[in-house]
Order: sequence, then C-alpha cells, then structure tokens
Amino acid sequence: MHRLAESLYSVSLTLWVGGMWVIGYFVTPTLFAAVADRQLAGMLAGKLFILMGWVGIGCAVYMLLFMLFSMGWAVFKRWRFWAVFVMLLLTQIALFGIQPLMVQLKADAFPRDVMESLLHDRFAMWHGIASVLYLAQSLLGFALVLGAGRNVK
Repeated sequence: MHRLAESLYSVSLTLWVGGMWVIGYFVTPTLFAAVADRQLAGMLAGKLFILMGWVGIGCAVYMLLFMLFSMGWAVFKRWRFWAVFVMLLLTQIALFGIQPLMVQLKADAFPRDVMESLLHDRFAMWHGIASVLYLAQSLLGFALVLGAGRNVK
C-alpha cells in the first residue's frame, strides 16, 4: 500500500508541476499568439489557470498528507515539505486573491478590453504580481522535480 501511496505522490508532483509549466509557458503564450481576440485569449487563459489552481490544491494536499504520514513530525525539517507548502500558499493567493481581482477589473472595464481602459495600470500591476508568484511556484516545482529522483523522504 505504501508503494501505491508513494507512486501517487510522484503522479501528483508530475501533474501539478508539469501542468503549471505547460499552461503557463506553452499554452497561454500560444493562445495570445493564435487567437485574434485578446479578450477571448485572456478569458481562456484565466479559466486554465483557475483549473490548474484547483489541480494544484488537490495535489498539494495529497503530497503534504503523504509526507506527514510517512515521516511524522520530522517532516517539518524537510525542505520538500516546505516547498510544497509554499507552492500551495502561492496557489491559494493567486486563485482566491489575485484571480478574482483581475476578473473584477475585466468586468469593470467591459465592454472595452481592460488593457485599453482606465484600469490598465491596476490590471497590469496585478498581472505582474501574479506572474512573479507563478514564476516562484515554477522554480519551487523545478527544485522538487530535480529532487524527485531521490527518496521522497
């Protein structure tokens, strides 16, 4: 049973970090390059980031519980635990804090594109903050993936 749980840990890490990289660094730029309507591209990208946020929360909860049950209180001395915890925290900040704010700014700018409205500066600022948080998550995920070849403990 422990082998299955450890395999699910690896699958969770792969799904979460791989999904983040694919959506953030391949799909989203492709959407903006291929779709002529920037509002539509932004809406689709936003929905994908929301979906990935929920995937991340599910994967993080499993990974944290797996590490806690596998290692007990010693887990709090492990960098992997804290990396996953910080990634989860950043995911929640983006999903429940920044994302709704950006959606509201878009709605307030409608029918204009938010980037062509008076709300451009506020939207650009929050988009920049979200991008920095996403990059931090991506780098933490990179560190986790590099360390995945070793034992989870």
